[in-house]
Amino acid sequence: MPETLEEKSAERTEPRANVRKALADVTSLLRKHRLVEGLIQDQEASEGHDDAAELVESSVYKKSKAGLQRKLDRLHPADIAYILEALPLDERLYIWDLVKAERDGEILLEVSDAVRESLISSMDTEELVAATEMLEADEIAELAPDLPQEVMDDVFQSLPIAEREQLRAAMSFEDDMVGALMDFEDVTIRADVTLEVVLRYLRRLDELPSQTDQLFVVDRAEKLLGVLPINKLLVTDPEATVESVMQPPVVKLVQHEKAEAAASAFERYDLISAPVVDTNDKLVGRVTVDEVLDFVRERGEDDLLAQAGLKEEEDVFASVWASFRNRWAWLAINLVTAFVASRVIGVFEGSIEKLVALAALMPIVAGIGGNSGNQTITMIVRAAALGQVSVDNAKQLIRKEMTVSLVNGLIWGGVMGLVAAVLYKAVALGLVMVLAMTLNLMLAALMGVLIPMAMLKLNRDPAVGSSVLITAVTDSGGFFIFLGLATLFLL
Repeated sequence: MPETLEEKSAERTEPRANVRKALADVTSLLRKHRLVEGLIQDQEASEGHDDAAELVESSVYKKSKAGLQRKLDRLHPADIAYILEALPLDERLYIWDLVKAERDGEILLEVSDAVRESLISSMDTEELVAATEMLEADEIAELAPDLPQEVMDDVFQSLPIAEREQLRAAMSFEDDMVGALMDFEDVTIRADVTLEVVLRYLRRLDELPSQTDQLFVVDRAEKLLGVLPINKLLVTDPEATVESVMQPPVVKLVQHEKAEAAASAFERYDLISAPVVDTNDKLVGRVTVDEVLDFVRERGEDDLLAQAGLKEEEDVFASVWASFRNRWAWLAINLVTAFVASRVIGVFEGSIEKLVALAALMPIVAGIGGNSGNQTITMIVRAAALGQVSVDNAKQLIRKEMTVSLVNGLIWGGVMGLVAAVLYKAVALGLVMVLAMTLNLMLAALMGVLIPMAMLKLNRDPAVGSSVLITAVTDSGGFFIFLGLATLFLL
């Protein structure tokens, strides 16, 4: 029965509202299709046929494949990217082959770096060139690090001269620069024309670039003079000149400054778009809110992975070898630090034998120190990402965090000290517990500031491995402080 327009519309919007349902639907259709494929192959084999062409020509096979293809055609590229990331490699490549070729480039932009690598490796040079040629210069630059050199050479030669220059410019920026977030789809106008002229000019365009909330006013040398908000353009007398209505830009980004500056400006001023200029104040492009959101999300994911000691984003269905290479380094460091902590305990084996309560209480001292250190490090890393702290104010941060830890240590150490004194009927043990917890919390605070500050001093990402390092310090330090104090005062 033919689908109504309402049903088709509902199918198009439903996956966007609930991408998990889209994943479930595609997975179900894929499994049914693979089952049909297997049954037909078994039937052909039992009848003595071994012809792939007969499989392809089967009406049941065609119908099953067409249903899966229709579902994919209705999905947004971002939803298809989500589905590809959630499928094992063989099913992912099967779905990838069913995606229309003209959508390949859009989907490659949406998937994670790890999954993109697996998709690109399954495509030949001609497919990659065809997919890449359909993208804008800034989008090609985003894919460029993952594409083979011969593909980039072919794409570069196929572009018009103006787009070649844009691509060359986009590829010259580091990932953490404003220029890497920039696109070239800005609409520029002159200051000496009337708004009526501007409106006539806009009507000649097929459509405005996405996220267009303002037009950029430039002189003949392309230097930025101001901006004309669309909402002002629509409600102002058409006879007025652009110069009389235009406003100074809320913020003007420089192409080589850090992308964090753009993210902070968009968050602070609630921007939709912002102009990007070179050192001569010449307009070279714009940054839009969707690119900034992608940057913030990716940076947040990178920081989360880095804190856990992972080198890069990992495909959950990656090979064992690829996952091992991504994880082994910090696991090796963790193993070394755990061995050091065990040797610290070994030094005090005699004390533990004489007072068994020490074995039960020492994980509490180490655990609360690790938790406090992670709180401090998370706060410092976040503030560093927002540009709120630097190496210069490390002393003030250390003083403040040490004071907070002293208060926490006295309060929560006092609580645990009282518990230990009552539980083991030993007031001295309770006092040792108070002192050990306080000292370990202060050690955690000190290292929670020093570790990210040292990373910043070395121009390294302060989030990298910070969680692993702070846990190692507070474990070893907590065991040593508690067992050392117990040996000194109780035994």
